[in-house]
Amino acid sequence: HVQLVESGGGLVQPGGSLRLSCSAEGYRFEPYCMAWFRQAPGKEREAVARIDIDGGSSYADSVKGRFTVSKDNAKYTLYLQMNSLKPEDSAMYYCAADNGALGDCTDQRHYTYWGQGTQVTVS
Repeated sequence: HVQLVESGGGLVQPGGSLRLSCSAEGYRFEPYCMAWFRQAPGKEREAVARIDIDGGSSYADSVKGRFTVSKDNAKYTLYLQMNSLKPEDSAMYYCAADNGALGDCTDQRHYTYWGQGTQVTVS
């Protein structure tokens, strides 16, 4: 049974930094893609960043140059370093991972497993 557990959220002032972590427990294989999504109140969930099995990554335009996604393959842990945070970055951040199958890593429907979310508030 795969479980994703996020941590690292909190309250930070504009311009500050946070590092989110997502521990993937129960995996017997490496996911093809892992990603971070976020959802603010009253808004749809949106993709923030993703990283694939080869280390390739992509970012939402709104976070490019400020956020960095990385992973520790040995620990099945995904990270999101967030710098120069803005109030509009405030949201619940979710970690997602697939079941190892190839697919469109930019599509939310590709992901099988989701974490419970960690709140980020920039104020």
